Amino acid sequence: MTGRPRIVIVGGGAGGLELATRLGDRLGRRKRAEVVLVDKSPTHLWKPLLHEIAAGTMDLDDHGLDYLAQARWHHFRFQRGELVGLDRKAKQVKLGPVVDTDGTVLIPARTLGYDLLVIAVGSRTNDFGTPGAAEYAISLDDAQDAERFRRRLIRACLRANFQAHPLSEEQLRVAIVGAGATGVELAAELHNSTRELVAYGFERIDPERDIRLTLIEAAPRILPALPERLARSAEKLLGELGIRLLTGERVTEVTPKGVRTAGGRFVPAELTVWAAGIQAPEVLAHLDGLEVNRLNQLVVQQTLETTRDPDIFALGDCACCPWPGHEGCVPPRAQAAHQQATLLAKNLQRRMAGEPLLPYRYRDFGSLVSLGEYSTVGNLMGALVGGNLWVEGMFARLMYRSLYTMHLYALHGFVKTFFDMLARLIIRRTEPRVKLH
Repeated sequence: MTGRPRIVIVGGGAGGLELATRLGDRLGRRKRAEVVLVDKSPTHLWKPLLHEIAAGTMDLDDHGLDYLAQARWHHFRFQRGELVGLDRKAKQVKLGPVVDTDGTVLIPARTLGYDLLVIAVGSRTNDFGTPGAAEYAISLDDAQDAERFRRRLIRACLRANFQAHPLSEEQLRVAIVGAGATGVELAAELHNSTRELVAYGFERIDPERDIRLTLIEAAPRILPALPERLARSAEKLLGELGIRLLTGERVTEVTPKGVRTAGGRFVPAELTVWAAGIQAPEVLAHLDGLEVNRLNQLVVQQTLETTRDPDIFALGDCACCPWPGHEGCVPPRAQAAHQQATLLAKNLQRRMAGEPLLPYRYRDFGSLVSLGEYSTVGNLMGALVGGNLWVEGMFARLMYRSLYTMHLYALHGFVKTFFDMLARLIIRRTEPRVKLH
């Protein structure tokens, strides 16, 4: 490849933003390539934090990262827009218009040329076409969804605290459909945050009596994708907190007042969160003939090249990457996206130099599930811990927090990450432990 190639990365999630930052520092700074990041949102938030934003225990304004600022600091360009199509022959990405909240078109639809393209648009919740899910359930797919749920929760508490008549059957009840990591973490975080919230002037609400949280899972146990021992620990703690667990129950309908299951149950709920299943965005199924699987994920080779175009790569949740020795694809986890971004930073430079690409090998370092302020459970894997180490409590919580710190380190380096973490620690000591408005 000759000249100054343009590398376009569509999607500013964990993998996409880390890749843009690495390439900007290595190539953009030296004018060896033009690196462009595209995302529909103006800010980045690490997706595993969404349940804390939804519960109000973390402030979005304190943890959101402006793409424009990151682009300036790390020598890449940022273009706001949503992927709506692709012209492989012309090597152009089609971006939809950017529309303000009042319907005003801020940026018209346009195309963006590329020499090398990386698609990292992540995934969205899969409601499997369940009646009422799209209308009455909230999916925590992005920061806006999490903020919408948090505001509805506060409004529900305000309404319940000041109404003259007794609470109705569904009031102050939350149903969480899907007991994977997101659902379990949200349930534990909500148990803590709602009690913090009502302590600030909601004297007519008794959390133990009035607030009810229900986890509904179609599989025989919670955390079905994680080791059974981990699931048992989480189930024990959730039970001690009084969180209702319904396993082996498939939701067949979501209504304004609750959810119905295939077993004939009706679970009353003022708020319903859909956290079951994932799929890649629908647009990927129509990207000028690129191969996708049934979940709309782009099928890629071991080098992360798409199977039908060597100049287009994919990483993260939207990519179906082979996992040698296992059935199916590499699991959609933040650690996989981080590893793929690290490899692609090398492979894109090798492609520019005409060198053979390196294969991706997923390394599973284990799983950690945060149960709010109460505990964290998980298992660590790898040579450093001698195989498989089960962890729980404070040590597990520190390891869980270190994952976010590692993400910040990949984006900012040591100095800025250290001072950011120190500043947040100080601010947290002087502010309420839950967002109140």
